[in-house]
Amino acid sequence: MKIAVFVSGGGTNLQAIIDNTKDGILKDIEIVLVLSSSPSAYALTRAADSGIPSVVMRAADYPSREQWDTEMAECVKKSGAELIVLAGYLSLLGPKTVSMYSNRIINIHPSLIPSFCGAGMYGIKPHKAALARGVKVSGATVHFVNENYDEGPILLQKSAEVLPDDTPEVLQKRIMEQCEWKILPKAIRLIADGKVTIDNNIAYVRE
Repeated sequence: MKIAVFVSGGGTNLQAIIDNTKDGILKDIEIVLVLSSSPSAYALTRAADSGIPSVVMRAADYPSREQWDTEMAECVKKSGAELIVLAGYLSLLGPKTVSMYSNRIINIHPSLIPSFCGAGMYGIKPHKAALARGVKVSGATVHFVNENYDEGPILLQKSAEVLPDDTPEVLQKRIMEQCEWKILPKAIRLIADGKVTIDNNIAYVRE
């Protein structure tokens, strides 16, 4: 299966996918495109180091969001990608892209949805919110993407313990290492193997 990975920053989840295509559970998966919302994203360096084609597409660089959306959808189509993976991508996708790739876009979110999610909850913010609320466990969620932030069908979740002396940065690192880097490649594997179905906004996994 061919995939496109959308990024905005450091690309740690992109790296987890790359590593798994080389020597892990994604050996038969090909990353055909890395699309970034930022020209300074380190994820672009990761892509270049692995010989993966990349492109920068910022909505602000287009006359309208509609044109940006249309050209993004066409860019992915030309790449041949069958699945879009949002790996730390911070922009809300446009309706054309979401429609064209309905039930073929997944996102990794750094909390256990429906907690600490939605508009504005990205990066370190979910971890700050989790600590402020005093939760004892947090984690990460892989979900399908629709037109609204973090509202698509939940595919996989994995939890991590919140410790009394955690800072947001320490918790963020633990959740990345113990949760995000594990379940995102697993989700891609399940989809590639045809083991996921969606019914009434609920994702089901067939073992």
